[in-house]
Amino acid sequence: MIDLTVDADRRERAVSRVRQRGIIIPTFAQMKDPSRVPADVRDQVRSTGLWDVNPLNLFRITWKNEARPAGGGFGNVNTLEFPSRLTGVPARIIALVGKWFPTGAHKVGAAFGCLVPRLVTGQFDPTAQKAVWPSTGNYCRGGAYDSALLGCQSIAILPEGMSRERFEWLATVAGEVIKTPGSESNVKEIFDKCWELRRSGQDLMIFNQFEEFGNYLWHYEVTGHAMQEAIERQPGKGASYRGVILTTGSAGTIACGDYLKQAFPGSKVGASEALQCPTLLENGFGAHRIEGIGDKHVPWIHNVMNTDLVTAIDDAAVVNLARLFNEKAGREHLVRAGVPADVVERLDLLGFSGIANLLSAIKFARYYELGEDDLVVTVLTDSMELYGSRLKEMQAEHGDYGEREAAAHFARYLLGENTDNLLELRQTDRRRIHNLKYFTWVEQQGRTYEEILTQREDPSYWTGVQGQVEAIDALIEEFNGRVGLGVK
Repeated sequence: MIDLTVDADRRERAVSRVRQRGIIIPTFAQMKDPSRVPADVRDQVRSTGLWDVNPLNLFRITWKNEARPAGGGFGNVNTLEFPSRLTGVPARIIALVGKWFPTGAHKVGAAFGCLVPRLVTGQFDPTAQKAVWPSTGNYCRGGAYDSALLGCQSIAILPEGMSRERFEWLATVAGEVIKTPGSESNVKEIFDKCWELRRSGQDLMIFNQFEEFGNYLWHYEVTGHAMQEAIERQPGKGASYRGVILTTGSAGTIACGDYLKQAFPGSKVGASEALQCPTLLENGFGAHRIEGIGDKHVPWIHNVMNTDLVTAIDDAAVVNLARLFNEKAGREHLVRAGVPADVVERLDLLGFSGIANLLSAIKFARYYELGEDDLVVTVLTDSMELYGSRLKEMQAEHGDYGEREAAAHFARYLLGENTDNLLELRQTDRRRIHNLKYFTWVEQQGRTYEEILTQREDPSYWTGVQGQVEAIDALIEEFNGRVGLGVK
């Protein structure tokens, strides 16, 4: 359960800071349904840039922003459907689009879910404490952004091997940026840096996305509802939702699968990772190039006992498809192959993890032998806006990208995607994966033996967290009332 104990004195200091900054905190209900956002706020965001460090953009932490970089209102959930001409499978694959969040990635929502319960209860004091955001990329960007809105100091922690775009933007927003050794797979080094900061004597609070249930709850509630809406608005009564599959990263986003299983009994939840670091698949380790998905451990907030399938994606497929989707010769080849031009023009909505999610969904569809009325959903965490430097690096290393390369990559990595490196989980497999948590979380990070057993054996451990939304929204509304910046 998320601790909702109120510290009245510290909360008043937080209230004072929020009042000073002119901030109104949105509720989970408003993030799910922006029609609940006050009318004057909806009017003001129409003249606000999506990435502006402006408190109004807290109300844009939703899947329903109008797809434009500045101004705009709210509408339906932003989605992209991938046609069979691109995927090579008859099943319908639909992804929620993360680009149209502030910072260009949905992780700003996960950061909000971790920060706000601590803020509105007074557990986090923005006037005195530093907010620490350990991450493999987008989460620390979202956390630094939220911190900047509050005018509090932040520390962003991420591996030194992440894309240049992340560091350049963080330098303009975060109070401090700490680069840890390695790349996506080096999560332990991030955790070690957190322990070093704890021992430093600084007054800080660490919002560790890999164990913070605010991350789980935001995706269960907000992403889960968004996916349900996207599924239910599909035309034709024959469409049949079969499941969701996602690269796990911090295992926050996959919490939407818990919601969808409750809404659509019988549907499946799939977890995906890099083939070069197959921790879930075979207790493996290694390094890979799919930025944004950390591994070599099982996140504390992953409800493994509710996961049905695990698969692994070759990082060579991801980086080569990034060229196919974004370089001129690649796009021209796709159009000649019959992929609709309007879809090809939108393929820059897929960042590296988004490409991995698409490939995971293709594997899911092939394994379950899904037909044209069957529906699989996934997520595009961010877009190629954060990976332009990687394309330049590949161009420098491998040379120009032409028709031959495009044809080979399309045939091999999309039409040729198969069910290799995939495991449908038995109960014993789920236990094996869950038990890996022990070595990270009990031995290293201070969690208890009793709690890891409860996670595995008692479903109410998870439903208890899921049931906290109304209590958190009530605390947000009370906090806003104390701030006293009433809106209409």
